[in-house]
Amino acid sequence: MPSSGEWKIPPAAQPKAEGYKFDLDRTLGSVVALRAEVPAHATTAETLGTERAGHGVVIRDSGLVLTIGYLITEAETVWLRPADGRVVPGHALAYDHETGFGLVQALARLDLPAVPLGRSADLLVGEHVVLAAAGGRQRAVAARIVARQEFAGYWEYLLEDALFTAPAHPNWGGTALINAAGELVGIGSLHLEQRRDPETVFHVNLVVPIDLLPPVLDDLLAHGRPTRPPRPWLGLYATELEDRLVVVGVARGSPAQRADLRPGDVLLNVADTPVASLAELFRHVWALGPAGVEVPLTVMRDGRMLALRITSGDRMRFLHTPRMH
Repeated sequence: MPSSGEWKIPPAAQPKAEGYKFDLDRTLGSVVALRAEVPAHATTAETLGTERAGHGVVIRDSGLVLTIGYLITEAETVWLRPADGRVVPGHALAYDHETGFGLVQALARLDLPAVPLGRSADLLVGEHVVLAAAGGRQRAVAARIVARQEFAGYWEYLLEDALFTAPAHPNWGGTALINAAGELVGIGSLHLEQRRDPETVFHVNLVVPIDLLPPVLDDLLAHGRPTRPPRPWLGLYATELEDRLVVVGVARGSPAQRADLRPGDVLLNVADTPVASLAELFRHVWALGPAGVEVPLTVMRDGRMLALRITSGDRMRFLHTPRMH
């Protein structure tokens, strides 16, 4: 993730206040900078680092901030910085692995208005939006929705209807996607390169649609996680490579590591059902039952087929639980 030092979006790519019917500057002022510190022994420290920086947006007047969850996973210290330069302590309140959302509660007054939630389902491909980092118009991109489609992440993550925007924001983590009515319709997650043809690389941002939040928000506030049965987690990282599904890594101490799944293994079947994509892999694993279910995998290793049985886990139980301030 790019650093949060002095940077600006090129003027031509910034939103212009006169182009919107809502108070653009007031809305952008509710996007705050976020910095999190994670202990070195945390499970995600190796892959995500111990110091993380990004953004979040105030969604309740009480100082509840919505962000992208990887910024605050296992964080013991969180700081929020509004545009006026104040530094406000926060608490990593909740993280939902299935949606990717994270919640931070400010522990002192932010005095910022909540941005109302819109409906991401109403967004059309080609529609004008704003993707905003903390810092006002100079750190916001006047973008468009360029695609809505499925997205599968190598870390056992799947969005059925992800939003993709362009031009790409250079500091995307936790950015606020704002529609033409001044409503929050998504949270920025990734920067991706897509190819239209062998010669053309197209840079986009992946945005998590806001419609995934209301069904889990009350649970996140009350319990720190959804109360639905957790999905089975294996702790593998895989990629689609030349029509094969290849393991590129396993999480330390994970069910996959305990079952001796190894980098380089080619995933063939889940419970005798062939899988050829990440989305197929995840759906077939999750269909077997909740966390704790045994997952039969057939893999190819060094030219030999092997049958492995992985006792899945609840991903949250492998994470460091932050202390309340």
